Amino acid sequence: MNQPIHKDLANGRWSTFSLSEQMGNIGSEVSRASKQENKNPELFQKATDRALELFDLTLSDKRWRGRLKEIGRAREVFCDAILGGKEYGTHLQDLQKYFDYFGIAARLNV
Repeated sequence: MNQPIHKDLANGRWSTFSLSEQMGNIGSEVSRASKQENKNPELFQKATDRALELFDLTLSDKRWRGRLKEIGRAREVFCDAILGGKEYGTHLQDLQKYFDYFGIAARLNV
């Protein structure tokens, strides 16, 4: 099994975050990946790896049982985007607005 990238988050800290905070943090990695997509393959890969790990931590958070379909679909669409958008025609920039709303909600403590 691979070592977690976000060790402190994987060891339970992630479950102290609200859904908005979790999704907002995923959005930060999506943004980083988007900025590096055609510039720096190594930084792009690291950002996508971090985003996928955060998605998986969120999907394993039992508090979001009623939201798993939405979170899982967001992960699926993110994967489509990083693999070229062949399935859904998705681009990382397209996902940014979706995640930005979570970041705003987290900042407002909504």
